[in-house]
Amino acid sequence: MGDDAIDEVDEAILHALQEDARNISSGDIAERTGTSGSTVRKRIQRLESDEVIKGYSAEIDYQKSGYPLRMLLFCTAPIPERGEQIPAILDIDGVVSVQELVTGERNLLVTAVGETDSDITPVAQALLDLGLTVVDEVLVRSHETTPFGEFSNE
Repeated sequence: MGDDAIDEVDEAILHALQEDARNISSGDIAERTGTSGSTVRKRIQRLESDEVIKGYSAEIDYQKSGYPLRMLLFCTAPIPERGEQIPAILDIDGVVSVQELVTGERNLLVTAVGETDSDITPVAQALLDLGLTVVDEVLVRSHETTPFGEFSNE
């Protein structure tokens, strides 16, 4: 990040955006932080340009949208290559996220969604085709998230 460290106002902004970025205004955040709307907008712009805020996305309930299977695939990649593999993994149909893990044999966590087993099976094969070892597969029943509590000044 630039010269500006994250302070309590930035943390409150981040928390508010995590709660509901779509429906909260800079004025609403300004009320929470005791600042002005223009200050909030400038801070958001700085957080975006410094890539603290990497983007905005919708949280999808894949099950309700017709894709009831969510599979976690724990993979092993050669350590020097694991980060370089991420763009190719994200290009696989059905893959919705990849996490690079820094400890243990399982060093990539791939999340895939599908309608049936036949949607998920090709994902595992594509991972193998990339030279990864699929160490374990886990079917997920539910997935919930919450804003990071340290950003809340409550």
